[in-house]
Amino acid sequence: MKNIAVIGAGTMGNGIAHTFAQSGFTVKLIDISEKSLEKGIATIAANLDRMVTKGTITEEDKHKTIGNIITYTDIKDGVTGCDLVVEAATENLTLKLNIFKQLSEVCDHNTILATNTSSISITQIAASVLHPERVIGMHFMNPVPIMKLVEIIRGYNTTNEVTKTIMDLSVKLGKIPTEVNDYPGFVANRILMPMINEAIETLYNKVAGVQEIDTVMKLGMGHPMGPLQLADFIGLDVCLAILNVMYDGFKNPKYAPCPLLVNMVMAGKLGTKSGEGFYDYAESKKAEKVSKQFS
Repeated sequence: MKNIAVIGAGTMGNGIAHTFAQSGFTVKLIDISEKSLEKGIATIAANLDRMVTKGTITEEDKHKTIGNIITYTDIKDGVTGCDLVVEAATENLTLKLNIFKQLSEVCDHNTILATNTSSISITQIAASVLHPERVIGMHFMNPVPIMKLVEIIRGYNTTNEVTKTIMDLSVKLGKIPTEVNDYPGFVANRILMPMINEAIETLYNKVAGVQEIDTVMKLGMGHPMGPLQLADFIGLDVCLAILNVMYDGFKNPKYAPCPLLVNMVMAGKLGTKSGEGFYDYAESKKAEKVSKQFS
C-alpha cells in the first residue's frame, strides 16, 4: 500500500494527509474547493515548521513531506491508482453517502474505502457501495499528527483481511489502533459527548460558570482541557451532529443535545473555528477569555 487519497482538506483531512505523507506515502489530497486545498497545505506547512523548530524533524523531512502531497479538485482524478481512500468530509450522513457512491463508481473494487467519521454507522455507509466488505472506519483524533489513537471500526460486512490491513497500516503511521464495534459514537464519542453535553447542561442550569466548570474537570479529574474548552476546540456544530447521531441511533433521552448547544450552533457560535463559543478567541486561541454571553 503506497498511494493514499484523502477526501477533505479541513482540520481532519489535512492532518491525515500530513500524517501519511510524513510516513513516506504518496498522498492525493482532494477537495472541491481550491481555496480549501491551499489553506490545508498552508496548515500542514505551518505544523511542519513547528516540528522543525522543536527539533522533532529536519528541514529536509519537511520538504519531503510536502513533496509527497498532490492536490486535486476532482474525485475521479484524485482516487485513480490509490490503494486506500480516506474520507474526511464534514460529519454529515448525506454528504458522506454521496461521496461513497461516487467512490464506488470510480474506484477499483480492491481499493479499501475508509471513513474518518466520529459517530456515523460504518455499515450504513458501506451499504451505499459495491463490495461493502472493503469499507471500514478510521477515526483519527485531533490533532492527527500528534494524537496516537485511531479507532478502527469494522462494519457488518468488513472482512478480517481489510481490518488487519488497516490495523497494520495504522501501526506504520506510528499510531495505536484500537478495534471497536459499529455502534453510534463508537467508544470515544459515546463516552466523551455525553460528558460535554452534561457540562453544557451544568452551565445552562447556572450551577457554575464556564471557567469554574472547566477548572473542576481539569484540577479535580486530571483532564488536560476542560469540557467546554474542548467543545470549542472540536467545534460545537460537530458536537451537536454527533449527539444527534447517537440520539437518533439509540432513541435514549440521555443523548439529547442541550438546548443551549442547539441555540449556540444556530447562532453561529461554533468555538475556535468561528472565533467564539464558550470562550472568546478574538485575541487568543488559548481560551483565556470567557465569551461575553457567559461573563
